[in-house]
Amino acid sequence: MDTGTLTDRERAILHAVAAGRAELLVSCAPDLRIDGGWCDHTAVTRLVLDGWIRPVRPAAAGELVPAQLTDAAAGALGGRCRRSA
Repeated sequence: MDTGTLTDRERAILHAVAAGRAELLVSCAPDLRIDGGWCDHTAVTRLVLDGWIRPVRPAAAGELVPAQLTDAAAGALGGRCRRSA
């Protein structure tokens, strides 16, 4: 994972996920809500497909669940984001 390829928007999304403020709508085209508002779909899709964020637990398609950083993302960010529990 290369943090140098992240946009400012993607970094902001990752910080919100790490702070426990995000919910992931599980589907083949995932969506993410932060503080109740929907995020940039393109950025979220990239972050999910590239392995930066995931649901906190397995979920059925269409289910809205809390989001978290993946272990690889937390390592790549090197403590610049606090990972949610």
